[in-house]
Amino acid sequence: MQSHDLVFAPLPIKEGDKTLIGSFHSGTQKETERQDNLTELTVLTGGDCSQLIFMLPILFSAFILSACCLTKGNCISYDELKELKTEFAISLYQHVSEAENRTNLVVSPASVAVSLELLQFGAQGNTFMELQDALGYSIHDRSVQDFLHTVDEAVADSIQGTVVQLGCSLFVDVGVQLLPDFAERTARWANSSLLQTNLTDSNTTHIQEWITTDPADGNVHGMTLESAGSSLSQITLVSTLYFRSIWQKKFSFMDTQMLPFTTAEGLTLKVPTMHHTAEVNYGQFQTAALEAFSVVELPYLGEKLSMFLVLPSHKRTPLSQIESHLSAKTITLWANSLKRTKMDIFLPRFSIRSLFDLKTAFSALGIRDAFDPITANFKGISEQDSLYISEAIHKAEIEVTEDGTKASGATAMVLLKRSRTPIFKADRPFMFFLRQANTGSVLFIGRVTNPS
Repeated sequence: MQSHDLVFAPLPIKEGDKTLIGSFHSGTQKETERQDNLTELTVLTGGDCSQLIFMLPILFSAFILSACCLTKGNCISYDELKELKTEFAISLYQHVSEAENRTNLVVSPASVAVSLELLQFGAQGNTFMELQDALGYSIHDRSVQDFLHTVDEAVADSIQGTVVQLGCSLFVDVGVQLLPDFAERTARWANSSLLQTNLTDSNTTHIQEWITTDPADGNVHGMTLESAGSSLSQITLVSTLYFRSIWQKKFSFMDTQMLPFTTAEGLTLKVPTMHHTAEVNYGQFQTAALEAFSVVELPYLGEKLSMFLVLPSHKRTPLSQIESHLSAKTITLWANSLKRTKMDIFLPRFSIRSLFDLKTAFSALGIRDAFDPITANFKGISEQDSLYISEAIHKAEIEVTEDGTKASGATAMVLLKRSRTPIFKADRPFMFFLRQANTGSVLFIGRVTNPS
């Protein structure tokens, strides 16, 4: 990850400033509600690439690892761990972002991290060291385990109107004998469960049902694992993160307008843009290179989770210039420096679908041996020969609308009255991240370059 120093100088908010704020919603609530829904899947599979199919509206992340079998610390403080978790989230996002160039993007670092943490229990030698270096901590440290249990409990602490569920399941082929220590650790980790099944059977219904069941409403979304049925498939690890909520300050469908959005390529589009006026946490900053940008925090119901929006102040400033300066310290500084400000908030409705292979990003993070049939060392999982990771597929989807309504030509046209209230106007590429207030954990992070 490229390292940059940031100098943050809060800038005064001038009357008449033209900027917009955004918010992400989706769902089927009342006409004045906005609901944020994201679906995300990350798949590490043995054999062929898995095909993943979603249904909206949800915010969901799944990380699936299939291991294939070849034929024959020191105490870390709470604050340090918060920073390490955030650094991993940003590093993962930046490496994926570089590979995806200017496209819309969404990633769930939290679900990816849970699977890599669980793998540490079974990794040995250099394979373990690479996983430890990528995450920044060892899962064997008691202080780390205590902190991560705290994070898991905070994530699971759902309140009315908000559902956040983190789960992990290890599907083991009937022919694999797991080491007792690993089996015990897995059963106690991150709401985990161990399930024995026939992975060489292409009809892997247990895995598909576990992955596709929507914990909030019981809906099942189709998902086919093409790697299932391979004679090499021995272990499949699936971690999921599900989120659904409504905003603390709801948006009204009647305030949505068709407004211009300028893409990174300079193309101007008319897109449905949501609006409301509210008191929000807001700040203006600049990098060491004097590139100015704005940050807005939009809390969800209960204010335990928030969506942060980051927007370059000038249209000539590429979003990548701001992204490259991201770090755990800068995100913490933003969260602590924002001031309550009454503002006009504008955010385009959008839907993002991302699908990419994480092996390149993992390699950039230093995780290489785990994918090598020769050097992979997961002998802490099973005494059977050479388990390794064959694929790392990540798929995500986020839909942001009023009341779960998709763009259908029925958008209301409303003339907004003039106001001296400062404006945050997301009419050009911007990035977002969903952050937990008490732990600082980044559940999702992404960018919008074209909301149409």
